[in-house]
Amino acid sequence: MKNLWNKETTCPLFCYADRYIKKSSWKDLALIKFCLFSTGILVGIRIPKKNRKFAGIIAAAVFAVTYIPLMVKFIAVVRENGK
Repeated sequence: MKNLWNKETTCPLFCYADRYIKKSSWKDLALIKFCLFSTGILVGIRIPKKNRKFAGIIAAAVFAVTYIPLMVKFIAVVRENGK
């Protein structure tokens, strides 16, 4: 099976993303988060009432799975600067 994460297959999109992140400040990343948050709200408004509970469970799971590694990395950076 071909590795989907190697540089040759993902370079067009992910190389651009890496370069964008390197040129971005925390303010740019905050704007991206607000944009994604707003998109999530707009999508959530369109979910039928009978499916909202399930969508909420999925959203909470995705939040937990993504937030924990982000905070682990952030704490490591904070501790690194303290040394």
